[in-house]
Amino acid sequence: MQSLAELTQRGDYLIQQVLGEKRLVHRLAEMGLTSGKQLTVMSPVHQTNGMVVYFQGQRFAMSQDIAQRVIVTGVNAPTSTQLRPLADLAIGASGMVKKIVGSQQLRRRLLDMGLTNNTLVKVNQIAPLGDPIELLIRDYKLSLRKNDASCVLIKEM
Repeated sequence: MQSLAELTQRGDYLIQQVLGEKRLVHRLAEMGLTSGKQLTVMSPVHQTNGMVVYFQGQRFAMSQDIAQRVIVTGVNAPTSTQLRPLADLAIGASGMVKKIVGSQQLRRRLLDMGLTNNTLVKVNQIAPLGDPIELLIRDYKLSLRKNDASCVLIKEM
């Protein structure tokens, strides 16, 4: 993880955290810059100049001060960790969807529900008997059977 100001390359990044005083974090959240959102760096910071990012269909110019407060990870960053089934995550843990295995019908259904590649998923609740699992994904809650969740392979964040 690194701040936007430390980036030297263009590319796609996932926002992990926004730091700063409460008013600033709230203002950035109003614009949509919250953890779990994806943005594209179009022009990295040069010396004391700002940077340009592409976010939710808009280009934003961002000062170096604000860029230092946004902590990101690369979407396609190399990883040394193994992919894990989504069903194995504990409550409160999050991960990024990397692969969906199983029958064609199951994969299509999971994709239609929003479990696409590089999507951030967080386990919100698990039923008392362990099945189903409630997930937070793309600002909504989704309940999946544990059997279906085991077909979603993730990289833990």
